[in-house]
Amino acid sequence: EPNMTATPAPDWKRYYGFARTPFAKQLTPAQLYDHPAHAEAIARIRYLVEETAIGLITGEVGVGKTIAARAAVASLQPARHTIVYLANPAIGARGIHHHLVTSLGGVPRFHRPALIAQTSDLLTRERQERDKRVVVICDEAHLLDPDQLEQLRLLTNTDMDAASPLALVLLGQPTLRRLVRRGSFAALDQRIAVRYHLQPLTAEQTTGYLRHHLTLAGRSDPLFADTAISAIHHAARGLPRQIGNLALAALIAGYSRRNTIIDHDCAAAAIADHTAD
Repeated sequence: EPNMTATPAPDWKRYYGFARTPFAKQLTPAQLYDHPAHAEAIARIRYLVEETAIGLITGEVGVGKTIAARAAVASLQPARHTIVYLANPAIGARGIHHHLVTSLGGVPRFHRPALIAQTSDLLTRERQERDKRVVVICDEAHLLDPDQLEQLRLLTNTDMDAASPLALVLLGQPTLRRLVRRGSFAALDQRIAVRYHLQPLTAEQTTGYLRHHLTLAGRSDPLFADTAISAIHHAARGLPRQIGNLALAALIAGYSRRNTIIDHDCAAAAIADHTAD
């Protein structure tokens, strides 16, 4: 009978001399690629925290909104700040209060009016008794429904406009900007202190992004040909997440061909695989 034992796949990382997988998500804020748009987003989020204000950070999928928020709060002192991250808008308005109460150490009450009051009480306690600023980061905020947006606004307005008990950072796709400008959200729109749209990387920044992540993985030499970088940048539209995905696929294509340099053909193969139906 034929030998059905599979031959172990050669280690492509060893082939390229990588000490770690390039473009991995498990990076510290200090290891992130630093570029002006990313730095601007971080600065604005930190301002929102300092002023306990409301802000919108928008951008296309994969542009780095969540990464910027993570980097912004990484330097905050845990003894002075309580970070609440809302990743899934599908939890509904009651779910938002439930998540906040749980994050603030409470046991959520069952009835909605009691739950809303409990949220406000815990936010006040956090600020007045524990001297901590609450920072609520709401991801995928373009998917929030009107009731959720209104509940979030009301939470920032518990002290007759004297002071907000929390900083609210809404991260979302570009449609979020249009959503809050609707007449029904005028009260929320007027309270927004920061609106920042995170732009994709330029062609030059894409080159820097690739080299930065390859250096982290252990290769500081120019592993990607300029033509390959240009093709990846164009196909990814400058979006960091997609740049990383395509670059990783191009590395695998290069490995299968035993290339020492990732050329345009490797990039084209990666792009074709990612755009195939």
